[in-house]
Amino acid sequence: MQHRDEIRFILNGRDVALKDVGASQTLLDFLRLDRRLTGTKEGCAEGDCGACTVLVGRLHDGTLEYEPINACIRFLASLDGCHVVTVEYLSGPDGALHPVQHAMVAHHGSQCGFCTPGFVMSLYALWMEIPQPTERQIETAVQGNLCRCTGYEPIIKAALAVNQYGSPAADHLNTERSAVTARLRALRDTRRVVTGPADNRAILPADVDDLAAVLTEHPGATIIAGATDVGLWVTKFLRPISPAVFVGHLDGLKSITLTDDALEIGAGVTYSESQDMLSTAFPHLVNYWDRIAGWQVRNMGTIGGNVANGSPIGDTPPVLIALNAEVTLRRGDATRTLPLQDFFIDYGKQDREAGDFVLGLRVPRPRPGQLDAAYKISKRRDEDISSVAVGISVEVADGIITDCRIAFGGMAATPKRGAQAEAALRGQPWGAAAFEAAAAALSQDFSPLTDWRASKEYRMTSARNLLRRFFLEHDAATTHPVQLATA
Repeated sequence: MQHRDEIRFILNGRDVALKDVGASQTLLDFLRLDRRLTGTKEGCAEGDCGACTVLVGRLHDGTLEYEPINACIRFLASLDGCHVVTVEYLSGPDGALHPVQHAMVAHHGSQCGFCTPGFVMSLYALWMEIPQPTERQIETAVQGNLCRCTGYEPIIKAALAVNQYGSPAADHLNTERSAVTARLRALRDTRRVVTGPADNRAILPADVDDLAAVLTEHPGATIIAGATDVGLWVTKFLRPISPAVFVGHLDGLKSITLTDDALEIGAGVTYSESQDMLSTAFPHLVNYWDRIAGWQVRNMGTIGGNVANGSPIGDTPPVLIALNAEVTLRRGDATRTLPLQDFFIDYGKQDREAGDFVLGLRVPRPRPGQLDAAYKISKRRDEDISSVAVGISVEVADGIITDCRIAFGGMAATPKRGAQAEAALRGQPWGAAAFEAAAAALSQDFSPLTDWRASKEYRMTSARNLLRRFFLEHDAATTHPVQLATA
């Protein structure tokens, strides 16, 4: 297949074409070292602090959409066909402050200033999407931005006041939108992109069929969707990832369809892209989804990637297993579908051979009498890795628990169902006694480990209490709520 050997994108107002872009080269290093755009900071180098936040615009179904992302773990090669916007682009032609920056100054939203450009970019993205946000929407928008000295109250006040200093309609990302859209369309073609030296090769397939062909040629390649995990392999562990096959740009992996029976999610759909439809189909996931990392990571990370890497503490597998999800894999022209719970074999091992890639997931919609919940226990409420995560689905008919699925993360080497706990519930009358028996049975299902996130005793106690919480939340006799509303 004919291929292109350069990465093409727009950086602020200029077209950029780069040859020899290595697979492990990050956007942050390119901005700071190559282009001297030092307003974008490096703090954690793992997508946690938000100091490196920039906006990336991409065409979705022909419409240009901008999202804040972490430049520290975003690989430069993945930006082909995108518009990258840094904090330097916000100032007016005369150097005047942007409305978001003006509001931050007026409301004392900065002290040392190191984190400020990242906050500005996150609030800029929010202002462009929701010009008059609520405090809750602001808090959600800055989940991925860490401030160590100013405190968040003046930043929230600044976000509420941005419209006093300007209008999104007059912002150049809006006034230039048609022109930028045309420029991005001109950058798109149907060719495979291959760039970088032989020991640091980056490959961008032309489409999903070409992805299958690439993985046939390079079965041991590193597949990268959002890089929210692989990015840390490079920045923290200095691991080689070549050849790296980037898939985040493939429209064929971006489909998400809600039918009467199920939600079908392409492997390349990000957490943010799935949130609205997922919340419609499964309302119990509304609050849970907002607790997956921060906004920047949710804009990059994919559900398919979270499943494919097989982490025992991944946020989505326990929830999806409880909902009886299926995963479809492809190798070459052949596809196969299996229950998601069977995909995870052992720690670091999934039912995926060389050349396989996750094509998508199918999640059945709830049936009558089905009660669902998803809970996450972590040291921080927002933007933290789970110590324990659980998805619970219980079917009740005429006061009897007819079926149930309980899947935990953080309790074993893989995301795993609690078979004995399920057996303790199945066929029993709905009531506290059944859930106490299920909680006691968890010791037969799991022998959790102690690590820096939680002790084994804490994990087991939390897991049992989450079963009790599920009962209290869904029992008609409960008179006091046990979950605080966050909406």
